[in-house]
Amino acid sequence: MNLVPPPLSLYVHMPWCVRKCPYCDFNSHGVRGTPAYADYIDALLADLDADLRDFGTALHGRPIYSVFFGGGTPSLFTPELVGRFLDGARERLAFAPDAEVTLETNPGTVEHGRFDGYLAAGVNRISFGVQSFDNDKLRRLGRIHSANEAADAVRQAQDAGIDNINIDLMYALPEQTLAGALDDVEQAIALGPTHVSHYQLTLEPNTAFAANPPPLPDDDAAWAIQEACESRLGDAGYGQYEVSAYASPGRRCAHNLNYWRFGDYLGIGAGAHGKISDTNGVRRRWKTRLPAAYLASAGQSARIGGDNRVTSDDLPFEYMLNALRLIDGVPMKDFSERTGLPHSVIAPALAMCVARGWMVEDAGTLKTTPLGQRFLNDVIEAFMA
Repeated sequence: MNLVPPPLSLYVHMPWCVRKCPYCDFNSHGVRGTPAYADYIDALLADLDADLRDFGTALHGRPIYSVFFGGGTPSLFTPELVGRFLDGARERLAFAPDAEVTLETNPGTVEHGRFDGYLAAGVNRISFGVQSFDNDKLRRLGRIHSANEAADAVRQAQDAGIDNINIDLMYALPEQTLAGALDDVEQAIALGPTHVSHYQLTLEPNTAFAANPPPLPDDDAAWAIQEACESRLGDAGYGQYEVSAYASPGRRCAHNLNYWRFGDYLGIGAGAHGKISDTNGVRRRWKTRLPAAYLASAGQSARIGGDNRVTSDDLPFEYMLNALRLIDGVPMKDFSERTGLPHSVIAPALAMCVARGWMVEDAGTLKTTPLGQRFLNDVIEAFMA
C-alpha cells in the first residue's frame, strides 16, 4: 500500500471515576479505596516505551500534534502526576510547538488550585463533562456535580489562564423538553467557552440505562431539539464543523479532527485504542481493559488486548465512519493517501449516495448533504464491504 503518513496524536486513558454513570459504556471504573495513581503513570510510560519499540520506523521523525487525556475522570490525577507523564512523553517523542494538550475534567473533581497546576504541567485545553445545567437532569444522569459547581469550575479554569475550554452537553435527556435543552445551551454560551460538544443521549448496550430505560424524547422531538440548539449555537458564533461539535473561529479540537480525518494516534492506558499507518497498511491496537491487569502487565506484551491489520475490504467503511462526520467533508485525495486504495473502490457506493441526495457530487471532495447528515448511519453503511 502507498500510504502517506498522516498527522500523529497521543491518546492517554485514565480509567477511574468517582462513580459510574448509568448511560456510560466507556472503559471506566468506580473508585474503590485509593487507586494506584502514581503506579499508573509509571505503567503509562512503560506502555509508551513498548509501543515505540513495537511500531519502530512507522513513528520515526513524526511529531505529536495533540495529546488527549480521556477517561474515566483524568482530573482525579493531580497536576504533578499529569506533569510527570507529559515530561516523560516529551523525553520520548517530539511535540509540535503548538501541540494541543486536552484534559477531560469532571466539574465535581477539581479545585481552583488544580487548574493553575494543570496549566503549569503543560495542559492547554480543558474539556468539562457538564452534560446539563439542570440539577434534576444531572441527578438522573448520575452526575456528581451540580449546575452551580459546573459553572464555577469553568470560571475557575478561565481565571487560571486556560483560554481553550470545551463544554460537553447532552440532549434528549429523560423527559427533557425543547425549552429545557435550549436553556442548557444558553447557560453554556453565557460562560464563553471556545468549544461546545452537543450530542444526543443514546442507550448503549451493557449500561444501567439500557437495562432499565428512562423515558426519553421520541425521534421527532430529539430532532427538533437538535435543530433548535444547532441554530442557537450558530447565532452565538459557534460554527458546526462536525456532527456534534461547535467551535469559535480557530478553536476546533485538533485531536478530534485528527480522528475524523483518519489520522494516526498512539493509544496508551487501560482499554486505550490506537491506529498506526505503515508500509503494510493500517494497524489497530488496543490495550487490556481492566486497570489491575494493565498495571500488572506494565510494558509487557500482556498489556495488549488486541492487534490487527485493517483489511482492504474494511478500510473504506472505517475511513467514512470518521470522515463523513465532518460538515465540510474531506478532500477526495485524502482517501487514497490514508487508505492506500484507489478512488474506484468507493465509486459505486458514492454514486448511490449522490443519487439518493445523501452526498454532494464533487470530484474533489467527499461531503454529505444536510439530508445525508440526518441519515448519516445509512450513508456510512453504504461503504461497508
